[in-house]
Amino acid sequence: MYLTPEKKQEFFAQYGKSEKDTGSAEGQVALFTFRINHLTEHLKQNKKDFSTRRALIKLVGKRRRLLDYMKDKDIERYRAIIEKLNLRK
Repeated sequence: MYLTPEKKQEFFAQYGKSEKDTGSAEGQVALFTFRINHLTEHLKQNKKDFSTRRALIKLVGKRRRLLDYMKDKDIERYRAIIEKLNLRK
């Protein structure tokens, strides 16, 4: 399994307020980014896996909506997470 509970706690500790704070937008964006990267690598090897392709598109949309929310609420937090995760924008 590529995403263990310890790995999730690490993401929330690094990008969120604490490892128990799983609701922070920064932690969720970091977790979605990790999952998006994993699914992208999977699809490079398995080009005809359409259910994974659909899951990837849904994840990208979720991350986009969270980033738009952060952009509206606090532009500094948005810029910081974009910089940390090396997302282009």
